Amino acid sequence: MERVCYDSTMNFDVIGEGNAALAIETSSASGSVAIGRGCHVLGAHRFSQPRAHAAEFLPSIDTLCRNHGVKPPEIAYVFVSAGPGSFTGLRVGITAARTMALAVGARIVALPTLEVIAQNALDLPDPPPTVCVILDAKRARVYTATFALGTNAKETKQYVAVDDPHESDPASYLAMQKPGCVVLGEGASYHQTAVSGSGLRVLANDFFAPRVETVYRLGFERALKGMFVAARDLIPVYIRLPEAEEVWAARHGSSVTRNTSNVMSSRSPAN
Repeated sequence: MERVCYDSTMNFDVIGEGNAALAIETSSASGSVAIGRGCHVLGAHRFSQPRAHAAEFLPSIDTLCRNHGVKPPEIAYVFVSAGPGSFTGLRVGITAARTMALAVGARIVALPTLEVIAQNALDLPDPPPTVCVILDAKRARVYTATFALGTNAKETKQYVAVDDPHESDPASYLAMQKPGCVVLGEGASYHQTAVSGSGLRVLANDFFAPRVETVYRLGFERALKGMFVAARDLIPVYIRLPEAEEVWAARHGSSVTRNTSNVMSSRSPAN
C-alpha cells in the first residue's frame, strides 16, 4: 500500500481522506489501473499483455474493487492520464472517466502523461535538475516536454513542467537542453540517433513507462486544490490529430485544432 504525500493545510472538504478514487493509465501500450481511499493507494493492476486495454480494463477494476472492499458507486474521484500517447488507449481511459462521472458523479482530474513519466526520475539516487520526456510521434517526430526538479506543497521533490507538451524534431529539441538534463520515455528507443547525438544521459528502459501509482499521487494533489475538469470538457491530449481525422480534414479542406486546457499540468494554476 502506497501513501501519497500531501500538505495538511490543504482543503479536505474538497476530497475526504476516506473517499474512494480510481486512477487510470491507458496512454501506453501496457495499461494499468489503481484503486485507493484518500491518500492511500490500496492496490494496482497492470494488464497482462500490451494493448489489452479494451479486454482487461473493466475486469481489472472489478477485481481491484472486490479485493479492497470498494463498491463502484463509492468512487468519488477519477484521476486519468490524458496523453499524449496511444490514440486507442487514451480513448478507453477518457471514456471510462466520463462514464464514471456521469454514472456515479465522480469528479475528474486529467493529468499530462509526460509529467507522469517525468516523475520516474525521482527514483534515481540523485535526481537530475531537468528531464526531457520523449514519446514517438512517428514521421521522425516526437511528443516532448521538459521538466525541472522542484517541490510540491509538502516540500517533497517533484518534476514541474518547463514547457507544454508539443510535437518536435527530436534532434533539434534535445540540442536545446542544458548539460545535466536526462532523457527518458519510450521515444528514446525509436530515435536513438538523435538521442545519442545530443550527448545527454538516457535512463534505462525501466524508467520509460508511465506509472499508475504516480497518476494517483499527482491526481490526489490536484484534487486537493480543486483542479477538476467537467466530463463534457474532458478530451484526450493528442497534440497531432489521429490519422483518420487528418485524412478527413484534408479531403474537406478544413483544419481542426486540439484543446488541451482541460489537462491540469504542474504549470496550471489551481482553480
